[in-house]
Amino acid sequence: MDIAAESIRDLFSGGGGELGKRMGVEITEASPERIVGTMPVEGNTQPYGLLHGGASCVLAETLGSVGAVLHGQTVDRAFAVGVDINATHHKGARSGIVTGVATPVHRGRTMATYEVVITDDTGERVCTARITCLLRGA
Repeated sequence: MDIAAESIRDLFSGGGGELGKRMGVEITEASPERIVGTMPVEGNTQPYGLLHGGASCVLAETLGSVGAVLHGQTVDRAFAVGVDINATHHKGARSGIVTGVATPVHRGRTMATYEVVITDDTGERVCTARITCLLRGA
């Protein structure tokens, strides 16, 4: 098995890495065109009981990075390194599960950008984020 294939397997297991695993991230669908994952609100809140904005960024970066790695495989650049993330928090979530859906904005040879829409259990938008990754060869 090459390093790239091993890295992809690691991304999918345990929520996309140690942090995602601790936060309960689960990747449920993944292709270069669409990545879907969930994360519980419980355990990922700020002192007021709302989903922490940083938790939303963790979910967004995890999903966007998985997409970038999958795209990187198609252009012989197996590794993705996040270089920019921004997020707008639209609505608080106090309980349940949030779901993130990442779709590509740009997929080039050296960079990939994904928009991630995070919604609550009722389907209302909680956060919109954008993650840009630099694509690197092995």
